[in-house]
Amino acid sequence: MSNIELENLRVQIARLKAMRHIGRVSAVGAAHLRVTGLGRMARIGDRLHVLRGAYAPLEGEVVQLTREDLLMLPDSGTDGVALNDRVLLLDAADIAPTNAWLGRVIDPLGAPLDGRPLWPGLHGRPLLADPPPPGRRRGFGERLETGMAVLNTLLPIVRGQRIGLFAGSGVGKSSLLGHLARHVQADVVVVALIGERGRELREFVQNVLGVEGMARSVVVAATSDRSAAVRRRCAWTAMAVAEHFRDQGLHVLMLADSITRFAEAHREVAVAVGEPATLRGYPASLAHSIMSLCERAGPGADESGDITAVFSVLVAGSDMDEPVADILRGVLDGHVVLDRKIAERGRYPAIDVLRSISRSLPAAASDGENGLIADVRRLLGAYQQSELMIRAGLYVEGSDPLLDRAIGVWSDIDSFLAEEERFDSANSFARLGLILRRAKPLHSNVVHPAAPVLPAQLSRVASKSGGVADPRPRALP
Repeated sequence: MSNIELENLRVQIARLKAMRHIGRVSAVGAAHLRVTGLGRMARIGDRLHVLRGAYAPLEGEVVQLTREDLLMLPDSGTDGVALNDRVLLLDAADIAPTNAWLGRVIDPLGAPLDGRPLWPGLHGRPLLADPPPPGRRRGFGERLETGMAVLNTLLPIVRGQRIGLFAGSGVGKSSLLGHLARHVQADVVVVALIGERGRELREFVQNVLGVEGMARSVVVAATSDRSAAVRRRCAWTAMAVAEHFRDQGLHVLMLADSITRFAEAHREVAVAVGEPATLRGYPASLAHSIMSLCERAGPGADESGDITAVFSVLVAGSDMDEPVADILRGVLDGHVVLDRKIAERGRYPAIDVLRSISRSLPAAASDGENGLIADVRRLLGAYQQSELMIRAGLYVEGSDPLLDRAIGVWSDIDSFLAEEERFDSANSFARLGLILRRAKPLHSNVVHPAAPVLPAQLSRVASKSGGVADPRPRALP
């Protein structure tokens, strides 16, 4: 046994208690329990252990305290629970991550889900920690390589940025998150799978993340069958794990899928404690809960690292004004919208560039690169505004010079947006510049950076594959 394992064992033995506080079940509901005898010792968020006769023990979380009793939300159904059943008060709600958790899959309570033993760290961390002091936080860091053309150019991600990924079901959200986990520049990746279907956990770990992605990742998962308190805790646990690595000076990529299910779990807990629904069925405390979670990510302070975060949101019917989406848009540093219509015509990632924005711009790009971005948005906007007329054959060439130019390059731009880049951001912009130079710019102040490195890059790629590179501009695949 290694010295680290011996030290962990010593800490676990030190945490053992000779005395346990015991209460009794005083009322049993369909989804909650009332417990007496622990009101003076328990705190909100503490874990409880119910001994229910011939049934397996039941655990749950304290969500409300009164002078007479407390309210417990169990992790599963209340079947088999009887009045006066004994209830044990467990340790305080915290998490003790360690660097040995890399490559592991855990639940929100810190228990392993991959069938292997897991040692907790030596020091616990609070689930609801404060964000870094705002007066000492750094600004955004450098632009990150993502391995995806659209995110390398039109929607750049920088170190310490927090962005939202807004999508309906089945439009490639999980695949995009997996791509980011594998390719974005970061020391550690922390993935929170909140309320996911049980069968999808293994598929995400093995097929989406793969061996390469898991090598630098910690996956925190709470499947859809877990209680609302555990599903809500999943996001907090993942953020605490990210903060553990951030405090070591590392750059952490935090991926949360999804904040919508976090909000639904928060609503269930709030309803159980009697909080009224005010925001289209959501409680008023939802906004603070989401904003306090997001504020913990971002640039660090002093010598600590940064947490670059991607929070996904399920938007039914592309409703960007529903409460969860609306709250997130106001607190994040950008949002990426996936569109079902784009996915249905076979382009992945199905990012709607015109509805997406990165608040790292214009600082994250040079003047020439910002000129390219503005030009592409102008062309895409012109094409989208007249798309119905174009496809119906009603547009006459020469009627609008801007639209003529947009029609000429639309196919190549659309193909470019679907590319997984083998080059870095500079070469991604160079490829975009080649596309736009095929039509004469409408304004002389639009600057297109030269791309002297691109033919050489293509030659190297061709030489590795045994082919011959053609440095001339050509249609994108």
